[in-house]
Amino acid sequence: MRAGRIIAALAGLCAVAAGALAQAEEAPGLDPALRINQLQVLGTHNSYAAGMDPRLTALFADKAAVLFAHLEDKLPPADRALFREEHPNPVAVADMLRYAHPPLAEQLDLGARSLEIDVNPDPAGGQFSDPVGYRLLRQQGATGLLPFDRTGLDQPGFKVLHIADVDFRSQCPTLRQCLRQIRGWSDAHPRHVPLFVLIEAKVQDVPILPGATHTVPFTPALFDALDRELEEGMGRDRIITPDDVRGPYATLNQAVLAGNWPTLAQARGKVLFLMLTATGPGGIADYLVGHAGLKGRMAFLSSQPGQDYGAFVLMDNVRARAEEIRRYVAAGYLVRTRADIETYEAKVNDPSRAQAAFASGAQVVSTDFERPGNAYGTSYMVTLPGGQAARLNPVSGAVPPPAARSARP
Repeated sequence: MRAGRIIAALAGLCAVAAGALAQAEEAPGLDPALRINQLQVLGTHNSYAAGMDPRLTALFADKAAVLFAHLEDKLPPADRALFREEHPNPVAVADMLRYAHPPLAEQLDLGARSLEIDVNPDPAGGQFSDPVGYRLLRQQGATGLLPFDRTGLDQPGFKVLHIADVDFRSQCPTLRQCLRQIRGWSDAHPRHVPLFVLIEAKVQDVPILPGATHTVPFTPALFDALDRELEEGMGRDRIITPDDVRGPYATLNQAVLAGNWPTLAQARGKVLFLMLTATGPGGIADYLVGHAGLKGRMAFLSSQPGQDYGAFVLMDNVRARAEEIRRYVAAGYLVRTRADIETYEAKVNDPSRAQAAFASGAQVVSTDFERPGNAYGTSYMVTLPGGQAARLNPVSGAVPPPAARSARP
């Protein structure tokens, strides 16, 4: 009996210690008065990606190479230049997707404080539950394919995958599951620095294989439904929204340039959603319908500096945009850039893009290689300098932000 009481007491002390650890503040050396745009964090790219079966890679690689070449040829000159900027490395199609991430909570445990989730509308349910790629491989006699989690895919909602029929294996097949995982981790670490969660609204078909699954275009109503899922999944009290940052200012852009971001103390335990979406039908314009300037929206929208909703800027190629990134970060914008693009840096074991990304001041630096080990057998991996969950931004953290001013009538 006495031994049992001792064991129970020790178990209780362990539970108390675990609770105290969960309550501890991350990066305690950072000034709580810092604005959140004065931080820098490590993120993961396509964070849900569980990796492709090699046989599927072989099936689609040649077809995809032809498709991408034709796509580039058809683009207007300005779009072609942007395409080449965003795909700067000499990488074979078969190598572009040679990465995989562990479950979201494990990425957060490793130190990532930004995640990227691709969402595909599926208002009827079942749109992505039978990928053509696996169907073709089975017809060819393939067995033992890497497991494909179909949980929730038959139900209406937003599905999380990269490319229909091809790159569809996900650590959380539905947005609700992804948000549940993020919320669960946040509950267990209530004093975490804010999480920057990128939401990419997929709007383009990529018909690589015969009988390809077609995506459902976004509409204003589907964007409304997406916002509802974000709010229900995290809780409004956990989300830093454009309205929260705008405050008394006439536009979100004015508030950002005035440094009206929340302080670190105000933002601990919370999440920002940063929306990426293409232009054209189903793209940026539809997220603004009925929500001019992002009023009432859950997410910040990828923007150009100076737009009335300008707050978040996407500049993935730091080698092409380093000076612009520094300028925009110094002005008050949030910027995301990438430490590696399409696995090239891991293949050649070159950390120089990651080093340039951190030096640029981009608040979110995303990687596909947040842990040791990769498909190329190199030592390439990316961690935030200093080893903390967040660090003082090397650009915007160097000087105090402008004092927030009252909006003028």
